[in-house]
Amino acid sequence: MMINVNGRTVQLEAAASVRTLLEELELGQAACAVEVNKRLVPHRTYGEHALDDGDEVEIVTFVGGG
Repeated sequence: MMINVNGRTVQLEAAASVRTLLEELELGQAACAVEVNKRLVPHRTYGEHALDDGDEVEIVTFVGGG
């Protein structure tokens, strides 16, 4: 399936979840917020939230600084 992530087209295997996407992008352990089709996905549901072909995903990672 094809989805858009932060404006970039990404191909994933069928039956992918938000967690699968984050692992594919090597963001599995990163502190981040994920929005799918303009709806915020709660962190606790990343493994359950299925992605569909054509979904629009926005990922924001948090970076500490000082």
